[in-house]
Amino acid sequence: MITGVTLIGVPTNSSGTDNGVARAPAVLRERGLSVRLAAGGGFTDAGDLALPAPHPVRGPSGLLAEDALIAMISGVRDAVSTARRAGQFPLLLGGDCPVILGALSALQTEQDQVGLLFVDGHEDAWPPRLSPTGEAADCELGLALRLFDADLSPQLREVLPSIRGHDVVAVGCRDADELAAAGAPTLAGQVRALIRPADLAGGAAAREASTLPAPWWLHTDLDVLATADLAAIDYPQPGGLTWDELTRLTVAALTGEGCAGWSVCIYNPDLDPGRLAAEAIIGYVTRAIAAAVSEAEPG
Repeated sequence: MITGVTLIGVPTNSSGTDNGVARAPAVLRERGLSVRLAAGGGFTDAGDLALPAPHPVRGPSGLLAEDALIAMISGVRDAVSTARRAGQFPLLLGGDCPVILGALSALQTEQDQVGLLFVDGHEDAWPPRLSPTGEAADCELGLALRLFDADLSPQLREVLPSIRGHDVVAVGCRDADELAAAGAPTLAGQVRALIRPADLAGGAAAREASTLPAPWWLHTDLDVLATADLAAIDYPQPGGLTWDELTRLTVAALTGEGCAGWSVCIYNPDLDPGRLAAEAIIGYVTRAIAAAVSEAEPG
């Protein structure tokens, strides 16, 4: 249950640059996200993590800006652990999806077996050297599942979490054809559930999430949405959820037993000059948090 929220900005971009999605935390704050969250009480804005400048060169594991990735994972782990020790609910504002590696590492400082509700338009389990972009955002779920350890540098392996496929529910992925065309492996059959958008009716995701080991993390990659609902993302695909569908799913997750934190990622303000997408994201986050806090209040 959520009784207080700590907002942690993670201005990272797996492409090895400091623009695009890395600018999302600053832009969403400028548009009033912190002010609206603070109106609900019990809110702390921990600011943005100070991260090293990335360099867009593939490192020894095959990923761009590996040194910056390792530093980001460690920084997120420490920030989430600090919020959790203070009795707060950490809300990570990316940046892109590898922030979950630090979040899961933080939960694993509390206990070894943790869960993940992974809401994303992509499976994000490309082998790093097969990734067409070299971005860790292609690979983070596979990294968390430790599918690629034999090919990773010792430095990267050291900071990664290690979660079991049975403890992951993936929702909204719709890149099966792309994976098949590239000969990349799918997570179908390797995780507890992989729920495609067409199979979301009837609360399937909430039911599966209720079986995850506590504590578990909620991750939302906004490219799970249809492009008509959110176009300010780098890798759009056909299909996807509506804002209403995503909000219902999110509220059900946040009010579920064992949800220990939430990450929201992949908004690119460079593709949103009028900031209409920013306003939609702020509305989504604040409505979901308000509903979850209300659920936790007595009476």
